[in-house]
Amino acid sequence: MARVTLHKELFDYDSELRKDYPVIVGIDEAGRGPLAGDVYAAAVILNDDTLINYLNDSKKISEKRRELLYDEVIEKAEKYSIATASVKEIDELNILQATFLAMKRAYEGLGVRADLVLVDGNKLPDIDAEMRYVIKGDATSASISAASILAKVARDRYMRDLAEKYPQYEFDRHKGYGTKLHYEKLEEFGISEVHRRSFLKKLTDDKK
Repeated sequence: MARVTLHKELFDYDSELRKDYPVIVGIDEAGRGPLAGDVYAAAVILNDDTLINYLNDSKKISEKRRELLYDEVIEKAEKYSIATASVKEIDELNILQATFLAMKRAYEGLGVRADLVLVDGNKLPDIDAEMRYVIKGDATSASISAASILAKVARDRYMRDLAEKYPQYEFDRHKGYGTKLHYEKLEEFGISEVHRRSFLKKLTDDKK
């Protein structure tokens, strides 16, 4: 029996909604949890006849497969946009509001008005459009899943770039997340300008 590579239920979910909302935008983020680096968001519009094999929750897909899907989503999407909120904005606003800011920037970067915006999670950003949040949306909606791939791969590439600028932290290995290795590097080298100080208050307090 051939291995199933198309998660058709994701595309069917969006297709059913398009009967009432012709232009659907899927939005997802990457990088809310890490101790370092910007938070990323992506917005994607897919056509009703677009199908992409292996598209699914980005966390369930290997890094190699995500890289391939990234290129395919960009090629096949009607429109897409990737945006960020900076470490400074994360520390000033808090991570939730900074994530919403990145999502809003991604949506506005599309340059079109959606009939419906689908957002992964259980809260909604401040976007001038009809919205609906979808819990576990990247495993439910093809549009959200496509956005999750773009946000995740774009952020991983950014963290690899940071690893070249700050090799002592080995960002390419942990992508900024709070792993044992990352905390060891923080103890050894201290907090850099690309770290989220609001996430590291205990470390900064201990140094006082």
